[in-house]
Amino acid sequence: MDQQSTQPQRQPLTISWRVRIALLALLVLAVATIWTTNRLLTDRFTESTRNRAELRLALYSGNLLSELRQNAIVPQLLARDASLIGALNSADYTASTRRLISFVEEIGAASLMLLDIDGRTVAATDRNRLGASHRSDAYFVDAIRSNATVFTVMERESGGFGFFYSRRVQAGSDVLGVIAVEVDLQKFERAWAGISDAVIVTDSTGAIILTTEPRWRGRTEAQALDQQTPQSAIQRAIQATADWTALPPDAYLQGEAVMRLETRIPFRGWRMASFTTYESVRERVNGVLALEIMGFAILLALSFYALSRRTALRMALFQRESAELRALNVALQREIAERKRVQETLAVAEQTLEQSSKLAALGEMSAAVSHELNQPLAAMKTYLAGARLLLRRNRQEEALSSFGRIDDLIERMGAITRQLKSYARKGQEVLSPVDMGEALASSLSMMEPQLRQRQVQITRILPDDPVRVMGDRMRIEQVMVNLLRNALDATKSERSPKVDIILSAGETATLTVRDNGPGIEDLDALFEPFYTTKQPGDGVGLGLAISSGIVNDLGGRLTARNGQTGGAVFEMQLPILEGDQTTQAAE
Repeated sequence: MDQQSTQPQRQPLTISWRVRIALLALLVLAVATIWTTNRLLTDRFTESTRNRAELRLALYSGNLLSELRQNAIVPQLLARDASLIGALNSADYTASTRRLISFVEEIGAASLMLLDIDGRTVAATDRNRLGASHRSDAYFVDAIRSNATVFTVMERESGGFGFFYSRRVQAGSDVLGVIAVEVDLQKFERAWAGISDAVIVTDSTGAIILTTEPRWRGRTEAQALDQQTPQSAIQRAIQATADWTALPPDAYLQGEAVMRLETRIPFRGWRMASFTTYESVRERVNGVLALEIMGFAILLALSFYALSRRTALRMALFQRESAELRALNVALQREIAERKRVQETLAVAEQTLEQSSKLAALGEMSAAVSHELNQPLAAMKTYLAGARLLLRRNRQEEALSSFGRIDDLIERMGAITRQLKSYARKGQEVLSPVDMGEALASSLSMMEPQLRQRQVQITRILPDDPVRVMGDRMRIEQVMVNLLRNALDATKSERSPKVDIILSAGETATLTVRDNGPGIEDLDALFEPFYTTKQPGDGVGLGLAISSGIVNDLGGRLTARNGQTGGAVFEMQLPILEGDQTTQAAE
């Protein structure tokens, strides 16, 4: 009897011990799962938020720079308008305002103003400005003193800033007045007003000139952030402790941690910065965590429910619920197995994509090397054939000259391969003064074998004085050779092929290569890699893409258009090197 009475007393103790171990394991599992999920998802969602913010910042800066460059050429064109010059000479401005109004819609500027020599507004797209005096305004004073287009940022009395391009209007040596173009950059502020991020644009002095917060204009970034009263250190510590998704902030706006991103606008030292909150990251992470916590809470509730029903009188109900739990467990295991298979498939796909990217990069580099070395190899073949013929005729000195040219070509091929290997490291080359005329002569010498084979009329127009730029002579010659080769290829089907080469010096050093070929069909895709109109085997479409990248690295630009009388016209513009700059470079 004592033994039978003791046995039922030990069974509840054994069950209670197992239940406690199970509950403790479930709690540890829940904490570990939630902590791991929070960490992984926080990093992933933060990175995706940062990528979207960087992309948005690049788009905003590109649009802003495009608007500035679009309006930069307008004053130079209007300053040469014959009707405006005639109006300033005759002081008859009856038709000037209408002419400016006809221009402003096509240009897209905020406003246009024509000022006489006294700074008085004699014509304007905004008729309310007629008669106003701007004699002391910076955009009038600087334009009168300079013979180039000037850019001015002026703070308005009503708040905000005005952005002006201005240039003096002159007839011969007589200065008649100033044409001013106001650039509409406020439209970007209006567009930014609809986003949740805070955006600022600062000039070279650090002053905020464009922003989504009107109170920040004219202040530095530090002063603007000081206006947003942050929470106390104790409040931030409590919030960081309570919020599992708290991350190290870049800055604080109105007491809230934000992610700060900055980019440089290649215009007068301007910079753009954006402030993105972590709110979206917190919401997404907390949503997943809430689902996990709810799942564990449901699982724990089911466990307690099952334990509370463990009685002899409700054994049937217990068995039914046990069956449901087993079915749920099987479904969960099935889902876990499915997720494991999906993760394994994803890992294989990522490895395949990585390998494909490597192969694509290798193919692109091989195509670039093949394209750039094709020209010297063709020249070497021609020189070798000539040297072989000269040796047979016992003309050894001329043959040695050909071998010397072959040695120069080999040296050039080595320089090209070194350049292609360092192509990804932009901005690290040592630049030096380059005579554009000498570089052009060297490039024509490089093209001598092709010129001998074909009867092409080459016309060269060069200035009397040397035209110098700061750059890498080897890379500049590479661009010239590519342009000359494209011109020769474009005139293959012409009976009287002609190529005009014009070197001029003005605000920039400009090399123009014009041919009388069929012209260019798709100007938009011309500088894209692997775009070509040549037959298979004649080219892979990398020459102009590489040339455009070289010119951009040197601070210039490479453009193309169709000529008025047919053919294609390529222009390479590089910043010209003045006399004092040449002296400094030599020192």
